[in-house]
Amino acid sequence: MPIEIKNSSSQPLQIDSGGRLLHFLAIEGLDRQRLLQLLDSAAQFISSDTNVRKSQGSLLAGHTVVNLFFEDSTRTRTTFEIAGKRLGASVINLNTSRLSTRKGETVLDTVRTLEAMDADIFVVRDNSSGTAHLIARHVPPHVHIINAGDGRHAHPTQAMLDMFTIRAHKGDISKLRFAIVGDILHSRVARSQIAALQILGAKEIRVVAPATLLPTEIERLGVTALTNIDEGLEDVDVIMMLRLQLERMEGQLIPSSQEYFRCYGLNQDRLNRAAPDAVVMHPGPMNRGLEIASDVADSDRSLVLSQVTNGIAVRMAIMAELAGMNKE
Repeated sequence: MPIEIKNSSSQPLQIDSGGRLLHFLAIEGLDRQRLLQLLDSAAQFISSDTNVRKSQGSLLAGHTVVNLFFEDSTRTRTTFEIAGKRLGASVINLNTSRLSTRKGETVLDTVRTLEAMDADIFVVRDNSSGTAHLIARHVPPHVHIINAGDGRHAHPTQAMLDMFTIRAHKGDISKLRFAIVGDILHSRVARSQIAALQILGAKEIRVVAPATLLPTEIERLGVTALTNIDEGLEDVDVIMMLRLQLERMEGQLIPSSQEYFRCYGLNQDRLNRAAPDAVVMHPGPMNRGLEIASDVADSDRSLVLSQVTNGIAVRMAIMAELAGMNKE
């Protein structure tokens, strides 16, 4: 179930009383106007103009961004690092294997120590749900927390870069049909995607997976849940594939890798069931031959590499917004 994003005084944790974004922890609790504002802001950070890039390069001058990753993720950590440096921030990537938390220090003590070194933006990733929220409840107002993925709960910046990519390639999200396919049960990406699509008014959202990989509460999320991929892909405009998270599975949730690909892998025949101009997405890393066929992943209908590129601009926009430096 979603984590309630409130602080001890029952005020929203992400947004202050004046409506300013304090932290970026989850898509839930944000409205359509704010999501669109962040997407519009991200578009300004995609520019090859030298003068524009120079002006962006000073927005976070004097700020320190700490990538606090208790769970590995080369793609997410690297794009946050590039985003921070392009904005002019000092960026510190902490080696979590050497953190004092491994010696018994609490996460909050570690964060307080880093605060004392004038760090003011923390990008937090953990395999346990709620770590970013816990830290956000205990930092002073000038320190901002970005959730880079927590357990099965949320991955809000991934959802935002997905929304940006869809809008750039397909236009108005409210006119589109979506299919999210794969390991819904363990996917924080799917939860954040569903929340963002609902806020932006998607025409239809389907989730497609084996029954063993569908959460029991899925119907309460307001989506159409299907176990037949051929039915699920019929006439959709956007196919959002998910990684099969074998490391999070307990017990035998799929019969075999080969059987999973046969029943749920995206190949060209299945792609042809979607709308003629449908596009394919994947948050990465992709397991080729398990979730998606190579000829589909590398086709001109695949937006996988665009997602990575757009992730830098979206994360720049979020950091600039938190620091109060976003350009109008």
